[in-house]
Amino acid sequence: MKHRAEPVMPSVAVDRNSALPLQIQICRAIAGQIRSGAIQRGARLPASRILAKVLGVSRNTVLAAYDELAAQLLIRGERGSGMRVEGSRKIPVPGAPALKDFLRAAHYPGKTLAVDDPDGNALCFRSD
Repeated sequence: MKHRAEPVMPSVAVDRNSALPLQIQICRAIAGQIRSGAIQRGARLPASRILAKVLGVSRNTVLAAYDELAAQLLIRGERGSGMRVEGSRKIPVPGAPALKDFLRAAHYPGKTLAVDDPDGNALCFRSD
């Protein structure tokens, strides 16, 4: 019989008075811990029912948060294993130039002068 690692319980505080939906609060809290390394790659997250009970939210709220984390490629579902941390990966956009190439082509940082015209409109002048 295969030994399964115990799930890592993320530190999540939900604020019911916040304008942010609960699933976004949960998603951001877990994503931040994954990106900071507090939750390691390969770690198993708790089942949605368990996390929902601990946080006092509906299971659908946790499922929505897990779906968003999966969409960000931070976690993945494994049959019989639940959700596992995938890690923070940068996804290249096909056909998009690398950021440094894009900034170099734009001559960033350029010298600019911003002034307001008499009507209050901002005007920017670039000097090369």
